[in-house]
Amino acid sequence: MSLIKSNIAEEFDAFSKNYREDMITVVPHYEALLSAFLQAVPADRHIDSVLDVGCGNGIVTDLLLTRYADAHYTLLDASKEMLDICRKRFAQYQVDYVQSYFSDYAFPESSYDLVVAGFSLHHCHADEKQQLYQKIHQSLQSGGCLVMSDLFISKSDEDHPALLEEWKSHTLSHDATGEKWAWLSEHYDAFDSPDNLQDVSVWLQQAGFSKIDIVWQQGHWINLKATK
Repeated sequence: MSLIKSNIAEEFDAFSKNYREDMITVVPHYEALLSAFLQAVPADRHIDSVLDVGCGNGIVTDLLLTRYADAHYTLLDASKEMLDICRKRFAQYQVDYVQSYFSDYAFPESSYDLVVAGFSLHHCHADEKQQLYQKIHQSLQSGGCLVMSDLFISKSDEDHPALLEEWKSHTLSHDATGEKWAWLSEHYDAFDSPDNLQDVSVWLQQAGFSKIDIVWQQGHWINLKATK
């Protein structure tokens, strides 16, 4: 019997119930990768407009609001359940909500100071990522940046098997029943298409980003900033 849903939106509708706890269980270094979003953006930088690509339950936006409470936020996600959680969570802030797959979203030109993607772009295939980086670059204002926390490795890389073993050990240390690892393995095979840092860096440069910085890294788990 399959442990996953038929598509990514349904997957995260179900995943929304215990999102943060589940992310800590299934994502190594999750808390460090999350906190790196604030490290990536200078504290004195003025931010008026933010796009959260694959916002989930809004955990990255919630972090950014501690510094940029007056900014306008657009939260983009394919999951209705996740967006409903965000609507309740951010009722007092300036937030727009868009239920859409990334490839279907009409990125407005020169509109955002900051685009963030927390553990979301690995769901896109290589060609989708390349197109998405171009759209994000066009949607940023001059000097704006894209900040991502994610897994940067290709499934064909020679050290991918070792990564899986480390990942399994992490997950089992948080859930000894093995249920989370069984779900994660099936989800990863069906929905995840990570690419390595070298390829992603090339694609970001081809999209027009002028500077690429590693903000935080542990193995293939990286927070990456690309500046327009």
